[in-house]
Amino acid sequence: MDNLWIAALDAADRKRIEPHLHERSFAQGQVLYDAGEAVDEVWFPLSGVVSLMTLVDDDRMIETAAIGREGLVGVTCGPLNARAASRAVAQVDGVSACCPAGVFADALSRSEGMRTALSKFTESLFAQVQQAAACNAQHRLDERLARWLLTIHDRAAADRLKLTQLDIAEMLGVRRATVSEVGSGLEEKGLIRRGRGWVEVLDRQALEDAACGCYALMRGVMKDLGVPRPNGGPH
Repeated sequence: MDNLWIAALDAADRKRIEPHLHERSFAQGQVLYDAGEAVDEVWFPLSGVVSLMTLVDDDRMIETAAIGREGLVGVTCGPLNARAASRAVAQVDGVSACCPAGVFADALSRSEGMRTALSKFTESLFAQVQQAAACNAQHRLDERLARWLLTIHDRAAADRLKLTQLDIAEMLGVRRATVSEVGSGLEEKGLIRRGRGWVEVLDRQALEDAACGCYALMRGVMKDLGVPRPNGGPH
């Protein structure tokens, strides 16, 4: 499976980084880097999902963006030995191609095409962060949960997602009991099915109908910027 951001580069630009790539697996809950740390590698997911987490108080964090094989992780703070502004944590098990940050920075300095591609992706990512902030503040939890499940489903390789109630609660910044209650509502409508440590999407279209408008807005941003849809599907 390819990383779609790399695959969209022209052959000359791919050659700038491909010889330096090495594969690394990541497991759910693994921290790729933490807020305040220097980022020494850029991660290009081939499978799985990585969440960007923002601190909201002394001991709680909330997800502000999700990245799959459509993008790259480690550039929101800049690739030039900058420090991360957020925590990057694996949400769904996967594999990534990794490139030393210095190599990636050198490739960017030599290629306008790569800089343009990175600019489009980071613009879509920042739009996702801003939309998530507005969504968390304004929309009902059932709408937010549907939107979040769609976002993860887009980037995962299967309908059944390895997620616990606690995982979802932590991503949305709410109590586990609240997620359980709202999830029951989606399950009763036949949109999802839940088991111990997993959630399965049963009716994708109905889940889109149940989500707030933030999900469609973000898909529109990705389309306008020419960012590949996760897993290669149409926008």
